[in-house]
Amino acid sequence: MSLIRQIWLLLLTTLLMAFLGSFAVWMVSARGYLETQLRLKNADNAQSLALNLSQLKGDMTGMDLMASAMFDTGFYQRVALRDANGRVLFEHVVSSDTNKTHAPAWFAQLVPVVSAPGVAQVSDGWRALGSVEVVSHAGFAHDQLWEGSLKTATWLAVLGALAGVAATFGVRGIREPLDATVDQAQALMERRFITVVEPKVPELARLSRAMNEVVVRLKSLFDEQASQVELLRQQAHCDPLTGLSHRRHFMAQLQAQLDKEEGSGSGVLYLIRLVDLVGINRTLGHRATDGLLQRLAQVLNGVSRGVAGAAKGRLNGGDFAVCLSSVDVPLPQAEHYADALRRVFAEQAVSASVVIGAVPWSRGMPVAQVLAAADSALAQAESRGAFAVESAVLPESSAPVLGEDEWRRRLAGALSEHRLQLMRFPVVDGLMALVHHECPLRLQLEPGGTFEPAARWLPMALRCGLISQIDEAAVGLALDQIAQDQQARGVNLSPASLADSSFVPRLRARLAASPEAARHLWLEVAEAAAIDRFDMVRELCKQLRPLGARIGLEHAGERLTRIEFLFEAGLDYVKLDASVVQGVAQDTARSAFVSATVGMLHGLGLQVFAEGVNELADIQALRQVGIDGVTGPAVKMA
Repeated sequence: MSLIRQIWLLLLTTLLMAFLGSFAVWMVSARGYLETQLRLKNADNAQSLALNLSQLKGDMTGMDLMASAMFDTGFYQRVALRDANGRVLFEHVVSSDTNKTHAPAWFAQLVPVVSAPGVAQVSDGWRALGSVEVVSHAGFAHDQLWEGSLKTATWLAVLGALAGVAATFGVRGIREPLDATVDQAQALMERRFITVVEPKVPELARLSRAMNEVVVRLKSLFDEQASQVELLRQQAHCDPLTGLSHRRHFMAQLQAQLDKEEGSGSGVLYLIRLVDLVGINRTLGHRATDGLLQRLAQVLNGVSRGVAGAAKGRLNGGDFAVCLSSVDVPLPQAEHYADALRRVFAEQAVSASVVIGAVPWSRGMPVAQVLAAADSALAQAESRGAFAVESAVLPESSAPVLGEDEWRRRLAGALSEHRLQLMRFPVVDGLMALVHHECPLRLQLEPGGTFEPAARWLPMALRCGLISQIDEAAVGLALDQIAQDQQARGVNLSPASLADSSFVPRLRARLAASPEAARHLWLEVAEAAAIDRFDMVRELCKQLRPLGARIGLEHAGERLTRIEFLFEAGLDYVKLDASVVQGVAQDTARSAFVSATVGMLHGLGLQVFAEGVNELADIQALRQVGIDGVTGPAVKMA
């Protein structure tokens, strides 16, 4: 039984005892008072009647008439005259049909009122004639007691109701802080760390203060670890001068973009070269040249701002690269970077210039092919002169160009006809045992056609507003397959689906309808969703984790420390992006960063997995830093 119920039971018991006790005391007191009044009345009336009868000098007929007259005009139960030997000379007794009372018979039996007889001596001078006995009827006493009990019970009930109302507010004042404390404890069990306002109740205040201190200390520890992880990330991934990705990490980012199943599946790569860096360094000096390179990096960040998934890196001395992939906003053109840099160099009165080579890329293209095309375009731009821009010419795609209406028809048809397919890529633990299958969704856009990866149809699904329906269908398909083979499956959800207010309730209903399968379901959203839509991710965890589903982040690592309230999200696991974990066996700085990240996430009770592992050596290195599981091409080779 809960504490609140115990308090209510105690209050109700106290009120009931007070009610019954007060009523019983009143009833006993009132009955005693009425019995006393009846006894005095009987005694007085007996004395008065005896005096009158004594005046008749023993005339029995007259005395009988006088007693009868008194009996008929009063409210008596019995009037009798006895001689000196106790023999009844005459007696008047009320019949059962007279003197009806208003009090119920059960009440009169339950609370009897005793009418003590009044006795007085009747005499003729010095000669005793006998004694008269008068007993008043107790019916009126029962009526008074009944009416009084009704009024008393009513007032006691009113007072009890008022006391109950006051107790309700009092219990509510205790329940609210108690519920807050219980919610805080429940959140701790779910790995969500929240603080609450300390209640005014001293005992609860001490408990809340202690739990708040635990949360604050944990947040401080997380902030400290996050700062250390961010510092290690910069050392492992970033060029120390410009803060952009160094060559190795940028190449890993480019490779990850080309390999991704989801996302836009296409983008553009810009190679940007600061012309004659050696001459600029000789003319301006080392410090001024460093400042120029830093300003160039700031311009690249500024022009790329607002483009999701933009990767920017410094490849070597004066060569920079920008890889863009976005489905939400128009991509900046190469001319935007050239114009911005021309203005900056003019403002600083620096005799410097850049040239830019651009190449569009699409999913599945080899990295070497993309870089070769971009380098060729860069060489052509350099031959043209300062701030020249060249784009690589690629063969036209054979894929037909479809309008939005045609895309909507194809996507809606695939959904309605259930032309969906979940791929299976194993995620294994340190002992190479299966943890779950990663299951990216593919759609058959035309009956009998091939099943296309998300990179092919995801941008148009977002534009047509069908992405939440597609994600829901993917979850439903995963639940059906889990019910058949009992193997855990992971499905990724688009951040745009979380913005649909009805998506999470629909998902919750699906999971509630398949409780057994729901316990084997892993749902994951991109790291960017936890940064841009943290409240939605937290609500997703709050709604679905109680049903047994596991919620996690995918493609994480680059901005993980920027999720300010990661310790409050209620997640189960995090998957580190391939660009973060690739090459960890040969790069000690990268290994230190991954190790610190794993330690920070393990401190929050989260499992950590690695995505896109290509080398067997990386698997062993990741095990050594504490990774809970890996996935990628190397898993099939192990």
